[in-house]
Amino acid sequence: MRKGERTRRAIVERSAPVFNTKGYFGTSMSELVRETGLEKGSIYNHFGSKEQLASAAFDFSAELVLGRLEEALDGEGRVLERLVRAVEVHRTLAEDRPIQGGCPILNMAIEADDAQAALRQKVRQAMDRWQDLIVRTIREGIANGELDPEAGPEALATIIISTIEGAVMMSKLYGDTDHVHRAVNHLTWHLSSLAR
Repeated sequence: MRKGERTRRAIVERSAPVFNTKGYFGTSMSELVRETGLEKGSIYNHFGSKEQLASAAFDFSAELVLGRLEEALDGEGRVLERLVRAVEVHRTLAEDRPIQGGCPILNMAIEADDAQAALRQKVRQAMDRWQDLIVRTIREGIANGELDPEAGPEALATIIISTIEGAVMMSKLYGDTDHVHRAVNHLTWHLSSLAR
């Protein structure tokens, strides 16, 4: 990796927790200068705008979460075991956060609703990837007879993601992980009830 690429990566890695904790609008360039240890001009030399840096920081942060989910869903084992493992990932994420500030997808989705169209599109792409992973896995389970055909893949993916993200929001609000644990336990039970 060349020096410029290393510097760019370091900027993203150091900026990601700031954006994920304070949000796009709450993050100032002076904070990014302090966190990266670089001058404002140096940052702009690698990223044309604060929005470009926020976009790269979101990609980095989202990959920390989505990578773990992909690993769980694409791993070995029966479909139900993989779905439960993917749900269990959130219990692990609640206890051992890969990035400060919580779920980057939830955080950016709330902030970038109508104000930042490009960032909103990034969040939708990340959410589409998450939904597609779950839908694909559920379809596989229905096709091979592991899951009840009544388990609508799209509906079940929505339920899983909404339950998890709602629990993440509540746990963040109350400063504990109880809500995530309850949601994971319930989803595990629900998924098991769909086994054939």
